[in-house]
Amino acid sequence: MAKYLLLKHYRGAPAGVNDVPLEEWTPDEFDAHMQYMRDFMKRLEGTGEFVGADALAPTGEWVRYDGPGRPPVTDGPFAETKDLIAGWMIIDVDSHERALELAGELSAAPGKDGRPIHEWLELRPFLADEAPAVTE
Repeated sequence: MAKYLLLKHYRGAPAGVNDVPLEEWTPDEFDAHMQYMRDFMKRLEGTGEFVGADALAPTGEWVRYDGPGRPPVTDGPFAETKDLIAGWMIIDVDSHERALELAGELSAAPGKDGRPIHEWLELRPFLADEAPAVTE
């Protein structure tokens, strides 16, 4: 089994086919999108491929260590950045091909007018599951 992270972006990814901003969706369209996501996760729970998921707020801040005895340094909010993460899902699958299949299916969640949004999802393997590159 290999773990993959599926990242949904508020912006920063290539535009989807049904690329209508969320604020232009009706409450029913939003609810249908969220139900699709819940149904998808429930199905993956049944197959043992679901690890976890959550949505993220569009705000946050950068934090870094600034030396012994000093408070952390912060910078933010960073809403002007080009790449805001909307949410994430972790799957544990038998193959890269299965991860691609599931990411493609999740990309078809309904959006405006109930049409699939065909959004781009970022698919990233966990480092522990990747063999390190060896160069000579």
